[in-house]
Amino acid sequence: MSETDRIAYFAALSPGADVDHRGTSFTPELLSRLLDALTADPTTNSPHVGDARFEQATFSGDARFYRAFFSGEARFEGATFAGVARFGEATFSGSARFEGATFAGVARFGEATFSGSARFEGATFSGPARFGQATFSGETRFNQATFSSGAGFRDAVFSSEARFSLTAFSGTAQFKGATFSGAALFGGATFSGPARFSSATFSGTARFRSATFSGTAEFDRSTFSGPAQFGTATFIRDADFGGATFEAGVGFNEVTFCSEADFGGARFEGGAEFKVAAFEGMAGFAEATFSGDLNFSGARFEVAPHLGPLMCGKRVVLDGAVFQRPVTVEIGARHVSCARTRWVSTATLHLRYAELDLRDAVFEYPMLVAARPDPFVRPASGAPLSEAQLSGEKPGVRLASVGGVDAAYLALHDIDLKRCRLAGAVHLDQMRVDGWCTFATTPTGWNRRFPWRWSRRNTLTEEHYWRVRTARHSSSAIAPGWMFPPQDAPELKPAAVAALYRQLRKSIEDGKNEPDAADFYYGECEMRRHDTTRPFGERVLLTAYWALSGYGLRAARALTWLVTAMAATIMAMVLWGLPVDDPKPQTTGQQVSAGQNLKLTTDTPDPRNPTGPLSERVTTERFDKAVRVVINSVVFRSSGQDLTTFGTYTEMLSRLTEPVLLGLAVLAVRSRVKR
Repeated sequence: MSETDRIAYFAALSPGADVDHRGTSFTPELLSRLLDALTADPTTNSPHVGDARFEQATFSGDARFYRAFFSGEARFEGATFAGVARFGEATFSGSARFEGATFAGVARFGEATFSGSARFEGATFSGPARFGQATFSGETRFNQATFSSGAGFRDAVFSSEARFSLTAFSGTAQFKGATFSGAALFGGATFSGPARFSSATFSGTARFRSATFSGTAEFDRSTFSGPAQFGTATFIRDADFGGATFEAGVGFNEVTFCSEADFGGARFEGGAEFKVAAFEGMAGFAEATFSGDLNFSGARFEVAPHLGPLMCGKRVVLDGAVFQRPVTVEIGARHVSCARTRWVSTATLHLRYAELDLRDAVFEYPMLVAARPDPFVRPASGAPLSEAQLSGEKPGVRLASVGGVDAAYLALHDIDLKRCRLAGAVHLDQMRVDGWCTFATTPTGWNRRFPWRWSRRNTLTEEHYWRVRTARHSSSAIAPGWMFPPQDAPELKPAAVAALYRQLRKSIEDGKNEPDAADFYYGECEMRRHDTTRPFGERVLLTAYWALSGYGLRAARALTWLVTAMAATIMAMVLWGLPVDDPKPQTTGQQVSAGQNLKLTTDTPDPRNPTGPLSERVTTERFDKAVRVVINSVVFRSSGQDLTTFGTYTEMLSRLTEPVLLGLAVLAVRSRVKR
């Protein structure tokens, strides 16, 4: 086009006119003449363009579209900006399309307004890209775009969906304070430099699946109102989510944290999943709070010395997780599941409010599970951590199961074991049970049909389940207080329950707790007594042992039998065992002739059996003699009292049984006071 034609063309243009310069090469001077022709007021320097067609155009110098107003479509697909692209404070009322555009210099879109869709798919930003405080009202697409020298979206506002899938950020990706009202899609994006999303707001879905963060990832104080998805993402450097708020569910499944992962003070109002996540550096969850479930299933903690303190309103799942180094875990939650968790080094598990499941867990080194008596404290300030999510719950810790566990390295301190299932665990005899660990007890109250009640003792859950299953009517067993077994509870034979009692008794005895160990000896004997596979004679002997003295552990029972036996012996002596009178010795002799020795014979006549009515035989004198005979029999001494034949045999039986009953009573007392 000749210069004359250009002058005529520019003269024909007016603000708001459509322009079509597809494939045109613009020098800074030529572009300036074009924009001046579209500017109504030269003092404002604000060109007004209708539909702008600049596809495949080339801008050899700076492209000055500062404060330009595009009332129609603005199309720059495949355009090349060799210098600075100045679109600061520009307004795009229609679609703004920059697909495949190349920005060799700085791309300035600060405070620009995109009322329609903004499409930058496949665009290349060789220089810094500055979109700070820009407003994107329509759909925004930066899919597969390349930012070689940093991307600045600080305080930008994305009112609709923002797509950055497979985008490459080679420099700093600055999204601090940005607002994403729609979905923010960064799936597969690559952040080679720092990714700064501090104080950003994500109202819709935030998707960072398979994203790679080679630099630091800063999401501190960010707010995620919708679901946040980071599945299979990789964080090479530190990942900072400190103080972030996740109002909906968040997923970090299969994420790899190569350096420190800091979630300190973060607030998770929905579920949080870290399934199969790898924490190769520090894992900081101090002061984090979780209103929903927290799931670490299959996660791997390489060097983390601490996990927590954290509070969870529902359930913390550590199933299949692996802790490679010595670690202290501090959790307050309603449920903590550590099924199949592997502790490769020493570990300490401090809990509050929790029901703990340790099924099939692996302890390669000593492992302490303890109930924390006081609230957890904030590491920074030392102030107590809020427990509002668990208000109304008891702060104690309840162990649900250790089935399948090798308990040789396990130590329990102040744990509620009332419903703990021990079946399937091995080396229970080496497990340490310290502090105030409580077990289930026998039912209380009197039997409705018979005038007796269960003696108070500690029991195992497995005995409760066995008694319910073997009762004629399950309801009759449940009513007195035996616990009903769940469907997945194995049906154990008495011999198996006896083995559990035996191992746990050994463990408690090793802890110098003889009185409580006696309860488990009682339970072991109970199961042996009900074991039909044992010889009949042994079961009869155990039944007698139980009936007479509660296996040598019930002093009151033995003393009751002793007093009963003594009373029966006294009555037998008074009525039939004592003679009418004590026989007096009689001396007889004769002298055959004078001068010979006199031969005398002294003999005591046989005691005479009492006769007459029984009521006449009960006298104070006879009662006193009978008491002396019985008391001497108890201490295995002979009274020297003359007795009838019946009394003699009664005394022999008394000297055989009553010292045994006295010994059983002494043994029972000894078992309760032994240190």
